[in-house]
Amino acid sequence: MKSLSRKLRKSVWVQRAAGVLAAEFLRLVWWTNRFTADPPDIYERVEPEMPLIMTFWHGQHFMMPFVKRKQYKAKVLVSRHHDGEINAIAAERLHVGTVRGSGDHGNSFQRKGGVTAFKEMLRALDEKFNMAVTADVPKVSRKAGLGIIMLARESGRPIMPVAIATTRFHRLKNWDRSVIHLPFGRGAVVAGDLIHVPPDADSATMENARQELETRLNDVTGRAYAALGLADEGLHG
Repeated sequence: MKSLSRKLRKSVWVQRAAGVLAAEFLRLVWWTNRFTADPPDIYERVEPEMPLIMTFWHGQHFMMPFVKRKQYKAKVLVSRHHDGEINAIAAERLHVGTVRGSGDHGNSFQRKGGVTAFKEMLRALDEKFNMAVTADVPKVSRKAGLGIIMLARESGRPIMPVAIATTRFHRLKNWDRSVIHLPFGRGAVVAGDLIHVPPDADSATMENARQELETRLNDVTGRAYAALGLADEGLHG
């Protein structure tokens, strides 16, 4: 039975159907929740800085395509895993392009297409695409990795920490405590101040920027939940 389930998950038509269904469900969630933005003029503030690197905690990634306005070009980093294929199909249906590869900068970076993906992200930013990337070290929730800091240093583009919360949601019991947002509630989109990484940043500067990103992501996530009268349970989960 497990073998059959694994084969079905890797089936192209199953992945296509799952991706389409996921995209349409997320669209329903966006349309049926009353969202507020913090700051209210977020787009006016960041437009002069575009293209930028938008980043968020892994468990909050599902609703991020809706942060993009129609006039902006955007791509998102999606893993090459078969579950990533579903995410890629959903993202592209929601008008967000994809870069396939791993954000892992450990021993498996080359094997998982990390080097190629990094170069593609640099190219996308150079071509005026905003780039969306989860911040977590793979399989370690709420710990920011150096990959995004490296991308900011090499591209010269700023990092924007973002969080989305809704009053109605289901939190999964997986490594990143992923949130499945549900329809018919209220929502908040919160963005933090931009982080700039100088092109000559040394190891100490890079680590300081990584810690700053981690702090700001926890801050915007906490603010998103607080705006809805909720606690950020994922921070302690």
